[in-house]
Amino acid sequence: MDAIAVRRDEQRPSVIDVPIPEADAGEALVRTLRVGVDGTDQEVLRGGHGEFPEGEDHLILGHEAVGVVEDPNGTRFEEGDVVVPTVRRPPNGTNAYFERGEAHMAPDGEYHERGIVGAHGFMAEYFTSPEGFLVEIPREQAALGFLIEPISITEKALEHAYASRSAFEWTPESAMVLGNGSLGLLTLAMLEHVHPYERTYCLGRRDRPDPTIDVIEALGSTYVDSRATPVNEVPEVHEGMDLIYEATGYARHAFETIEALAPNGVGALLGVPEPWEFEIDGGTLHEEFVLHNKALVGSVNSGVDHFRAASDTLAQLPEEFLDSLVTGVHTLDDLESAFADDDTTIKTAVELSAYEER
Repeated sequence: MDAIAVRRDEQRPSVIDVPIPEADAGEALVRTLRVGVDGTDQEVLRGGHGEFPEGEDHLILGHEAVGVVEDPNGTRFEEGDVVVPTVRRPPNGTNAYFERGEAHMAPDGEYHERGIVGAHGFMAEYFTSPEGFLVEIPREQAALGFLIEPISITEKALEHAYASRSAFEWTPESAMVLGNGSLGLLTLAMLEHVHPYERTYCLGRRDRPDPTIDVIEALGSTYVDSRATPVNEVPEVHEGMDLIYEATGYARHAFETIEALAPNGVGALLGVPEPWEFEIDGGTLHEEFVLHNKALVGSVNSGVDHFRAASDTLAQLPEEFLDSLVTGVHTLDDLESAFADDDTTIKTAVELSAYEER
């Protein structure tokens, strides 16, 4: 079967031929429909993130997948069910996080991530998965099911952010998303339509005309250019934020978020920065935490419940937003476009097979 992989010492995706996987007991065989491409895939290609499976000279890419059950193989599924797979798997035998159903909380080294760390991904014509790592979704979501994994990331982050404020009555009104990539825009749409905030903002570094700015403003949100208004100056120019969602991986933003939060506010950090040493006023930031009851939470990955919530969320997002977000669905013959990383591309996916309802 065809699969899209990155080989050692290369930084471009290639189409390779690999055997169709055989499902073990408790696993289903899934025919892949579409797999999304995101910033993590780009980092894996550049060699800045990820790890090849042990003893392999290539890594099959892709962690944002949707597919159709081809062979249930004794699992709870039926042939033709539309499913999305979670990403993490036990590394070499199970551990307590997986046994508790909390793989998304496992620390580094206690998991493999399909298509990212130590395990092949889903960007192939078929893949297998234990039934416990597959989530059934409505058949009408087959075309855009690859968005469920990134939405689930935000479902978890918001769950943790709200949990940090659960000790008192918290009534947030303002929210800012740092980063106007596809994850940032999905989160912004969620804050407008699913977890509605009265006022939302999205920070980026783009000049007009720009498709992401068009999406931001179509959602009814305010675009903030970080070159004119750095994060820590947002309260002076706009307002202090009850919630800040950081999706840039720019290390300064984590600390500037503290200053940009309103009293009792919370920041959710999702970007993964590279090592970088710089000066901060630690005393002032410490004071902001204490005197204004602020919080920061870090979040990565997501679990089965977050995937289920993401399916519900996807059903609530406006069709016109989704049409603007997904700028291309490409075949194996057009990989270059699928992995384009430029200012005109927001969200792409690779189509491995067409969906035919049975």
